[in-house]
Amino acid sequence: MNLSPMRFKNFVWPHNPRTYTITFERKMALHKIPFGRHYLQSLGQTRRVLRGTGEFVGEGAYDKFKELATVFYEETPGVLIHPVWVTTTAWFAALELRQEPKEDYVAYSFEFWEVVGGDETRLTAVSPSGGSGGGSQFGGEVWYTVVKGDTLWGISRRYGVSLASVIALNPRIKNPNLIFVGQKVRVK
Repeated sequence: MNLSPMRFKNFVWPHNPRTYTITFERKMALHKIPFGRHYLQSLGQTRRVLRGTGEFVGEGAYDKFKELATVFYEETPGVLIHPVWVTTTAWFAALELRQEPKEDYVAYSFEFWEVVGGDETRLTAVSPSGGSGGGSQFGGEVWYTVVKGDTLWGISRRYGVSLASVIALNPRIKNPNLIFVGQKVRVK
């Protein structure tokens, strides 16, 4: 299987990192009730974290690492395009050089944190040339990631489509009045 290269902002990996891990987390509250019993309450999902390791090999390997470090120093989130994971807006949270750098070999590790809250959690469509659009597009489909306060009606208005068409495109949503933060909704 030939995967597309991983990208973040204007940096394109010459070959995909060796390992990836994705951490999903949900904050939980424990409420004690009489007689030693308790119940759990979900406080919602938190950010997803993508971690990995990789190498730059060959002539100019250390220069390639310096390019990646330059992107790390930018103080803004950006669009992360992963060959397997969803395209998302993320912060470049950590970059580690894992051995003494050599001109032709650099081992590194990285960490990206998905942006949570506000409109920044919306996925951004990215064409192969790197341009961006209004929602996440997969094969002509447009998807939206729900944020706090969203309703299907509000999402349909934002994209200029009818509520009925959004409901029809999302048969897995059994109750149109009940959507959750982080849920993906197809809008076109």
